[in-house]
Amino acid sequence: MYADENVIKIKHDVLYEVAKLAFAGELDEKRDNIAMSLIPGPTPQFRCCIYKEREIIRQRVRLAEGKAPGLTDDGNVIQVISSACEDCPISSYIVTENCQNCLGKACINACKFGAIEPGRTRSHIDPTKCKECGRCAQACPYNAIAHLKRPCKFSCPVNAITYDEHGISVIDKKKCIRCGKCIHSCPFGAIGSKSFIVDVINALREGKHVYAMAAPATEGQFGDDITMASWKNAMKELGFTDFFDVGLGGDMTAAYESEEWAEAYKAGEKKVTSCCPAFVNMVRLHYPDLADCVSTTVSPMCAVSRLIKARDPEAVTVFIGPCIAKKSEVVDQQIPGNADYVLTYSEIRAIMKAKSVVLQPAANDDQIASTFGKRFANSGGVTAAVLQSLKESEDEIDAKVCVANGAAECKKALLLLKAARLPEDFIEGMACEGGCVGGPSAFNDQISSKKNRDILISQADDRGIHENIEHYEMNTISMHRE
Repeated sequence: MYADENVIKIKHDVLYEVAKLAFAGELDEKRDNIAMSLIPGPTPQFRCCIYKEREIIRQRVRLAEGKAPGLTDDGNVIQVISSACEDCPISSYIVTENCQNCLGKACINACKFGAIEPGRTRSHIDPTKCKECGRCAQACPYNAIAHLKRPCKFSCPVNAITYDEHGISVIDKKKCIRCGKCIHSCPFGAIGSKSFIVDVINALREGKHVYAMAAPATEGQFGDDITMASWKNAMKELGFTDFFDVGLGGDMTAAYESEEWAEAYKAGEKKVTSCCPAFVNMVRLHYPDLADCVSTTVSPMCAVSRLIKARDPEAVTVFIGPCIAKKSEVVDQQIPGNADYVLTYSEIRAIMKAKSVVLQPAANDDQIASTFGKRFANSGGVTAAVLQSLKESEDEIDAKVCVANGAAECKKALLLLKAARLPEDFIEGMACEGGCVGGPSAFNDQISSKKNRDILISQADDRGIHENIEHYEMNTISMHRE
C-alpha cells in the first residue's frame, strides 16, 4: 500500500510531537526541539547524516503547522520537502551492468545531444545533457539502458510533476488535482500535505464550538467493532462539542443531486458528480470547457457542515477522512458554509495520542444515515444513492451512468464527454480507485477493511434517503454551491 512503512512512522512521530506541544501551548517555544528530540544522534537513522535528517524533520514540522516546508509557498496543499527529495536519482536513463562496452556504440551514435560517452567498462550518461528522449535505450542491442521512472512522477494521473535542474521534484499547481497519489508513492517521503492540526487544537483549547464530522469511508477502517458511536465517544473525550457521520450528508447530496439529474436528463444535458474534489479539480483544471457540467449540489462534507452551522452559528466544523483533496475543497474551492478544517486519519490519531484518547468498541447504535449514504464512499455508491432517491421521489428516469473508478477512468470519461461521444447520460467520478475507501490517507487497505465495513453497514436499518432527511432542517440551508 505504501512505499515504505518507515516513512509513515516518521510522519506520525512529527504530527504527534507537534500536537503534544500545541495542546500544552508550547509549540512556539519548543518547535525547534522536535528535530533534536526525534534525531538525537550521533548516528544517523535513515540518511547520510543527522544534520540532514534534522532538516527534514524541521520541514515536516512546518507542514504539520500548515505552512510550506520551504521559503516559498504557491498555495498548494501538497508540497515537496526539498531536503528529502534530494536523494532521488537525477537521471531517468542509466547504463546498467548489462552493458558489454561493445565496439558498435549504438547508444552513443543514437544520442543527438552528446549525453553519452564511453567509459572503461561501460558507457556513461551525463544527466546534465540528457534530454530523456530514450533513443539510446532503443538502440542498445543488449537492453543495457534502463529507464528509471520517479515514483511520484509516474503515479501522478495528470502529469503535474517534473523536476528542476537540481533533481528536486516540482509540482505544477495549475495541473495538480490534489489527489495525493504522489504522497505515498515516494519512497523517501519527500511529498506531504499541509495540516490543520494546530488550528484544530487551538480551537479546542480556546473552548470554541468544534464539531467533528467523519467521512462515510470511516466505517470498517479500524475494525468491525469500531463504530460511529466509538468515534463519537472519542471525539467528545477530546473536547469536540459533537460528532456527525457524514453518511447523512450522502443522503442530503443524493436527494438534491437526483433533482439535477432528472432536470438535465429531460433537457438532454449531461452532468458529472461534484462530491469528489480531486475529480472536480480535474474537470476545472484540465477540462475547463466541461465546468458547467459539474453538479451544483454541494458535497456531503459541505452539506453536514452547513447543517451544523445553521443550528449553531458559532460552530467550527472539522472533517475527518482518508482524503487529501478534501483539504483542497476547503482551501481552493472556497464554498460558503463548508468545513473549516480537514484532518486525515493520521492527523486525528496524532491529536488523540497527544491526549491519550483511544477508539474503544461501542454498540453500532449511532445511526443517522441510510445505507445508501454510508455507501457513498464506494465507487458506484453515489450512483446507487441518486437512483434510489429518484425511485423514492417517483421521478425515475432511464438514466445510464458511467461509473469512473479511479483517475484513469475519469480522464477517459471526460475525454469522451468533451468529444460529445460519451454514451452515458452522467459521470460519477472518483479519483481514487475503489472510491473514498481507497483514499491516499486510508488507515487500512480496501481488502482488509471491506469485510469490517460490510459487517457494520449490514447492522444499519433500512431507512430511505428522503425518509431520513425529513428529520433534519433542510429548509434552513442551501444544498447548492451558489
